[in-house]
Amino acid sequence: MKIKLKTNYQDKRGKIVDIFVKSPKDHCSIITFKKGAIRGNHYHKKSDQFTYVISGKLLLVSQKIKKNGELIGRKKRELLSKNYLIIHRKFHAHVFKALKKSSILAFANGTRGGKDYSKDTWKLKFPLLK
Repeated sequence: MKIKLKTNYQDKRGKIVDIFVKSPKDHCSIITFKKGAIRGNHYHKKSDQFTYVISGKLLLVSQKIKKNGELIGRKKRELLSKNYLIIHRKFHAHVFKALKKSSILAFANGTRGGKDYSKDTWKLKFPLLK
């Protein structure tokens, strides 16, 4: 799911844009991309991931996946830019390719922080994007 976030408040000092309201997260990371970098090609079994685009331009490729790791349905390709929020539900494989230098905030509900970062990250047998 892709959501274009709107400005909640603006004055001469700048803007306020709410990413989440009444929805705390268990983990948050800043992730940067050099142009051409590919990140992801994985899914989560227990965690929902939320990605907010801070800057740049990204190609997102996603696809549903069965519990046995088999991809199902069709691949979805979306272009993302500043202020988009993407929600990756459990068993939704995802990969990003930076079309230019980019940065994101990655939030998660569930086991995804610190030393547990990789505990709920399942690499795809066949990448969505190379």
